Amino acid sequence: APSGLRRLYPLAIAAALAGCASLQQPTPVPATDPTPAGWTAAAVTGSATDLAGWWTRFGDPALAPLIEQALRAGTDVDVARARLRQARAQRDLAEAGLAPRLDGSGSAQGGWTDNGGRSEQYRVGLDAGWEADLWGAGAAGVRAAQAGEQASALTLAQTRVAVAAEVALTLLQLRGTQAREAIARRNLDSQLKTLQITQWRQEAGLVTQLDVEQARTAVEQTRAALPALGASASQATNALAVLTGRAPGSLQAELAAHGPAMPPTAPADLVLAIPAETLRQRPDVQAAERQLAAAVARVEQADAARLPSLQIGGSIGLNALSLGALGSGAGVASLLASVSVPVFDAGRLQAQVRQQEGARDEAAAAYRATVLAALQEVEDALVSIAAVREQLAAQQAAAAAARSAATLAELRYRSGLVDFQDVL
Repeated sequence: APSGLRRLYPLAIAAALAGCASLQQPTPVPATDPTPAGWTAAAVTGSATDLAGWWTRFGDPALAPLIEQALRAGTDVDVARARLRQARAQRDLAEAGLAPRLDGSGSAQGGWTDNGGRSEQYRVGLDAGWEADLWGAGAAGVRAAQAGEQASALTLAQTRVAVAAEVALTLLQLRGTQAREAIARRNLDSQLKTLQITQWRQEAGLVTQLDVEQARTAVEQTRAALPALGASASQATNALAVLTGRAPGSLQAELAAHGPAMPPTAPADLVLAIPAETLRQRPDVQAAERQLAAAVARVEQADAARLPSLQIGGSIGLNALSLGALGSGAGVASLLASVSVPVFDAGRLQAQVRQQEGARDEAAAAYRATVLAALQEVEDALVSIAAVREQLAAQQAAAAAARSAATLAELRYRSGLVDFQDVL
């Protein structure tokens, strides 16, 4: 190879190595985590419950398949996956910006003179360029892109959590509606029998027509509730179909195969970890922290853009007067280094720094708000769990008493000891 080309090899190797180097360490994220030491509403202690695959703890045979379908084909999950692919491409783009650029080139030139002469010139070569990351602007951009990719991955995880919860809540709503509809149909059957007995007693002269009309009123009121319950069940089924990425109405047969089930209840052995550990498991909190880290890196990138920059470029190639002579043509090499220093830009670069500082402060406030909202959600959930368990116990006792009262009232009515109002 020509001596000029040999002198370019060390430069090309140095440029390649420098393009992969990071001149600055990542800036730590400011500590803005207002996490308390413990849950104020926690009523139990012990090792934390493993909540991975929590939907299997409800014992509903339809719940796990529906959640798996929603996580695999749900539209919200697909959107989050596409955004993650974009973030990964943005990360690759930022990392590629630190490496040298190498382009192949070729040219052919022909010319003619007034006396009929002709000249030709051919060239092939490689052109390289590299901007030294003197102040860490490129490395900061890479860190920002990497944090953005991590935030997108965590947002995907949070979307999966939200979709699983939405499927579970919708199925619980469906099961509750189905249970209410079954109760209403049993009530209707009982009321129809009571109406028949009342009509017989009225024909025997034991009660008046008023008792008959009261019994008929109860029948028709219960019958009027059935269409609304059926519509609510259909709407919940359609919502489940959409959540699993299917058209409304496509889940009827699948859910019918499982049969209407009573609303499942959560196990009573739920134990949460300390708040700090619980928050570390929440992808929404982690995503907010990564977004803050990306905003901090963008401030560094904007600040470094105000400093001088160094660009190095060069080319190597072969020149010949004919296309066939290119293989033995003359070697040509060039090297160019340039430095640019911002002198006057009417405050544009400083404004960009202030803009990124504002975005960083916004991300810090959003991170704090996410932490506080997560703490509130868990505290509210713990309060709700305790309150609903007490409410459920009282409602079960009230239901048992109501069944006994209904049985006694019907027996006493058939014996003629009370009027129909007690039965109602």
